[in-house]
Amino acid sequence: MNFTPEPGEFITMLTSEEITALYAAGRPRRWDRGATMFTEGDVSDWVLLLTSGRVKASSHTAVGSEVVLAVRGPGALLGEFAAIDRLPRSATVTALEPVEGIVVRDFPAYLQENGRVAVLLMRLITAKMRDSDRKRIEYGAFDTAGRVATRLVELAERYGEAVDGGVRVSLPLSQDELAGWTGASREAVSKALRSLRDRGLIETGRRRVIVHDMDGLRRRAH
Repeated sequence: MNFTPEPGEFITMLTSEEITALYAAGRPRRWDRGATMFTEGDVSDWVLLLTSGRVKASSHTAVGSEVVLAVRGPGALLGEFAAIDRLPRSATVTALEPVEGIVVRDFPAYLQENGRVAVLLMRLITAKMRDSDRKRIEYGAFDTAGRVATRLVELAERYGEAVDGGVRVSLPLSQDELAGWTGASREAVSKALRSLRDRGLIETGRRRVIVHDMDGLRRRAH
């Protein structure tokens, strides 16, 4: 493994032997920023181990608006639901920046040969379901500013870089995408960001945020 995975992602759970076997079962592939890896509703059963770059998983409502379900980075396993149940893809996965990964066509065969990984995958899927439940609760319990603060805290903890005066996050999301991730309109997200700026919690620029008060942002997120 010649990359640094995000903490808690799928590949961090595997032994070196299991990683070697996974690489041997697949082949490397690259995508440009904006490329689509999976399309909601498609019938395919391969999985992708992300080795560099970040992607978003999203779905569209009946009226055509995009709902961002998650942002994933290096070490993440994508497409495992369809590989297991053989049903159509439940989400579209799009590259937020240039990405690389390992495509595994026969993932069930890999799981059969590596039984411990199947148990780990169950834990991973359970964690995703819990995260989905938590977000549904947020949508009903938090105002837009609270939901935006929650997502910024998540991004800062996962992708933040310490700088003078705070934590810098190079946002992979546009304001429209951030709106889709918080279940709000673009206008409401802009207002929420302005409110967080006015309170001195953050500073914003083009596709970047500097968190000046992480504890304050966490409090606003609850």
